[in-house]
Order: sequence, then C-alpha cells, then structure tokens
Amino acid sequence: MPVGPGKYDDLCTKVREETNASGAIVLIFGGAEGDGFSCQAPLDVTLKLPEVLRSMADQIEASLRAGRL
Repeated sequence: MPVGPGKYDDLCTKVREETNASGAIVLIFGGAEGDGFSCQAPLDVTLKLPEVLRSMADQIEASLRAGRL
C-alpha cells in the first residue's frame, strides 16, 4: 500500500535531488514539526529497508556496548 508524503518530505526531496540519489531517508528528532521521517526510494530499495535498518540498529547497539558512542 502506498504511503503519502511525510511531514519532512520537502527536505527529503531536497536531500535526494542535491545528492543525485535514487532514494533517500530523512529521520528527524525534535525538529520544528516534531519527530518524523520521510522516505523516497524506488521499490527495490524500499523492499530492502527493513534489512538495512535492522543492520544499522545492530551496529549502533554494538557500538554502545563497546563504549564507542
């Protein structure tokens, strides 16, 4: 099911276009519009997101356990 634009969609578009990327994800914490995110990516990238985000979370947790963050 398609999801509409997020509250930070304009910023995500800017990031994606300025980097000439095929996709972008913007995560905001404590922003002017509150916490939120926007994702603009082709279907093949979107389908990989859960795996990529899990890997990122694992790396962050490992760094925390090792005292690197």
